[in-house]
Amino acid sequence: MNPWLPTSPCTPGHCARHHAPAAGRARTVARLVTGAVTVLAGLLCAPLTLPLGRPARRCLTRLWCRAVIRAFGVRLRVRGAATDGGAQLVVANHVSWLDIPLVAAVLPGRMLAKSEVRHWPVLGPLAARGGTFFLDRDRLRALPGTVRDLAAALRGGARVVVFPEGSTWCGRAGGGRFRPAVFQAALDAGVPVRPVRIRYEPAGPAAFVGDDPLLASLWRVAAVRDLTAEIQVLPPVPAGRHTDRRSLARAAEHAVADVHVPAYVHAPAHVHVPAPRGAAAPGRPAHTAVASDSANRPSPSVHQCASSIPAPASSRRTPS
Repeated sequence: MNPWLPTSPCTPGHCARHHAPAAGRARTVARLVTGAVTVLAGLLCAPLTLPLGRPARRCLTRLWCRAVIRAFGVRLRVRGAATDGGAQLVVANHVSWLDIPLVAAVLPGRMLAKSEVRHWPVLGPLAARGGTFFLDRDRLRALPGTVRDLAAALRGGARVVVFPEGSTWCGRAGGGRFRPAVFQAALDAGVPVRPVRIRYEPAGPAAFVGDDPLLASLWRVAAVRDLTAEIQVLPPVPAGRHTDRRSLARAAEHAVADVHVPAYVHAPAHVHVPAPRGAAAPGRPAHTAVASDSANRPSPSVHQCASSIPAPASSRRTPS
């Protein structure tokens, strides 16, 4: 694995532990079987929706993903207005494999995932059937081409969903920085960015971090008696408000993290207000997507400061 890929300090042993009431072995098995059957039924019926228009397919996708979430015993809570507008880049924090059907249950679109997801049980066929863009994370030179593909899809009116942290974080104490490369696609296509905030209650069972096996995570989710997944759709960042991908990524990251960052600062003439770090200088062209964008080490976070756990290669296990 490339040592420059984003990593998270979260590990299953420390972050996925919980004391929530258990559903019992029989109910857990029933949920796993029901979830697998629901996914399989959707995959088999998907070809029948091809003659339908995009709005109808999105509606059916929402219903299907909500059924998948409920089949695993997870309750869905939606906050904010999820309008079915035009093309937009949807960006969300990344906690679990549950994030994929969770976002699709509210804002279905074509997702960006690492190439390994294609071979995952249950979720791999789901991702492939949904038109997912697969990125080989060990080939950073492929990133600019992927960004061009995302921009082309956005220009064609598609909604594209990405998890710009590049790795999962348990969500107990903040998350990782949003990698700016994918935001270039929104700039090139001239579309808005829609931030989305994901939370789970209780937080531990849903966390899919570190070297956690997928089957173990599936079992842990199904074994919780009451697990709630909350998705909050935040106001979009309009196209043109930010002229470079780094400032656009920070704006979306701060929105998801619920950090107030004023878009404009009115100050007396004698007070110097520094420009946002990474913003394009006057007369300087906006950045273009390069492979090095995803080759930066994540900065220290609240979680890292609160824990001395070494960072595992969690990015190998999660969509990017």
